[in-house]
Amino acid sequence: MRLTKLGHACWRLEKDGSTIVIDPGSFSGTGLLDGADAVLITHEHFDHTDPELLQAARPDLEIFTCQAVADLLGDIPPKVHIVRQGDTFLASGFAVRVIGEWHAPIHPDLQIIQNVGYFIEDEVFYPGDALTPPGVEVPTLLVPTIAPWLKTYEMVEYLRQVRPARAYSTHDGLVNEIGQRLIDNWLGMEADKQKADMRRIPPGESVAV
Repeated sequence: MRLTKLGHACWRLEKDGSTIVIDPGSFSGTGLLDGADAVLITHEHFDHTDPELLQAARPDLEIFTCQAVADLLGDIPPKVHIVRQGDTFLASGFAVRVIGEWHAPIHPDLQIIQNVGYFIEDEVFYPGDALTPPGVEVPTLLVPTIAPWLKTYEMVEYLRQVRPARAYSTHDGLVNEIGQRLIDNWLGMEADKQKADMRRIPPGESVAV
């Protein structure tokens, strides 16, 4: 499979002529749905979900997401499928398992919202805005590295818990070049410790997984 970072928390996966996009939110640039056959959305926050973008999408585009996002989208041209923890499904030929139910806590005054993670082709795990224990061996982890709900300590502990062969930074569009260098340093240190491929992929660049 070909894995491409589109921006912030948005990724594209391609295999055998099919393409799925994960979390095309408003921080991730333009052309996010170009060539997409299906979309996976973890939760309702605007940096992961862009209702206007999805409302303008092709009617044959399929969207897989939690109940809260489906309620937010309402009646739109693409077909919306509601998925929950433990579900398995095919998204344009990609085998997907749903892992996780809730967003990480952000603030004492904010309600914890739904958040579903996706384990794709038994290869790539995208937890969304959470550090959900996958409960399975994960070859490639898309690990959140910067967020209002996240400490660096927690991110490193999560990498050590999951111990993936590869980990690529996601949710990193909130920082400037200084913050990007910090992410590079943190992941580089952990990559050396675990003898694994852990790094930040600049938007527009791809890796094979």
